[in-house]
Amino acid sequence: MAVLITAEVPGQTKEGYDGMIKVIGPLLTQTKGFIAHGAGPASSTAWRSFEVWETAEAATKFFAEHIQPHLPPGVTPKRTMVELHSLIRT
Repeated sequence: MAVLITAEVPGQTKEGYDGMIKVIGPLLTQTKGFIAHGAGPASSTAWRSFEVWETAEAATKFFAEHIQPHLPPGVTPKRTMVELHSLIRT
């Protein structure tokens, strides 16, 4: 079942996000199970992103292998995961 992951990252800036997505973006699109990614400011001091994955396992594995090990010290995204009842794709 597809899942929606949201993450709020306190202290993240547009510049920090842009640098990160430049590296992670191409990897995301090549990863089995990835469907979509989007992001924007959550407030003046935080950034929010979302991803849709085919399975919770694929999302968790990607985060553990490619995101978590590269987070700056003290940065802990607040992540939530919701199993989707439906998903319409183009």
